[in-house]
Amino acid sequence: MAVTFSKSNEFLVGVDSDGCAFDSMEIKHQECFIPNFIKYFGLQPISRFARETAAFTNLYSKTRGANRFVSYLLAIDMLKDRPEVKARNVELPKLQGLRDWISRETKLGTKTIKPEAEKTGDADLKLCYEWSAAVDATVADMVKGVPPFPGVKSALEKLNEKADVIVCSATPTAALEAEWDEHGIAGLVEEICGQEAGSKTEILTAAQKLGYEADKMLMVGDAPGDMKAALAVGACFYPINPGKEEDSWERFNNEAIDKFFKGEYRGAYMDKVIAEFETFLPEHPSWKK
Repeated sequence: MAVTFSKSNEFLVGVDSDGCAFDSMEIKHQECFIPNFIKYFGLQPISRFARETAAFTNLYSKTRGANRFVSYLLAIDMLKDRPEVKARNVELPKLQGLRDWISRETKLGTKTIKPEAEKTGDADLKLCYEWSAAVDATVADMVKGVPPFPGVKSALEKLNEKADVIVCSATPTAALEAEWDEHGIAGLVEEICGQEAGSKTEILTAAQKLGYEADKMLMVGDAPGDMKAALAVGACFYPINPGKEEDSWERFNNEAIDKFFKGEYRGAYMDKVIAEFETFLPEHPSWKK
């Protein structure tokens, strides 16, 4: 079971954290993930291209917000195809052990990869665990004082009048709890569900089993993966547009919440905000044009 809270309202709202509730995507990836990515995977000779590629897969494309192991493996695969990297004769890690683990495990996190690395003795999993643990340590040291976007707290307060609200995120739960506690909004959600609870689809599926109707479930997120998780369980989706987060939260407070509670959200309104959202993140990087 991915959730432990009990249903107390007829509506359920899941809210993503990084890049959605908090303006933390840039600092986490640019200052914590990517420097450790370059260090642990031996990408120093191509650091400029490694940084650009990892920023694309994690921040500026349709894979924004994906699980760390998936999105940074994608970055390595994209690096293999870059002519600048081929010209420098850099040998990139194949990470077959990580690929195999991703294919058989859904709870992809630091706490799950460690015992798997110890059990199997796989060198790839050991390396990826060391990288992931270093990222977590850097985040704990670096990311402080990053507040939620304007409009988040007021939205949570308004949602609490009629909905059970949960955090639905791919971030480690301990980091989420620290951030939501630091800014005094942890008390506005029923449960904080991080990567240890499973994928976002698994979290929403477990919540749905508590008895919520699909039309009375809403996922709020800033990434296509959030939308995919919502649609997978038949829930509604509200996008926080990357780069226009404050405008998105203002519209959520002023329009979307009321439409959701009145049963007027799904249909033309949701189609409109999703169509707009899909214009914000490209599928292909600029260097492929």
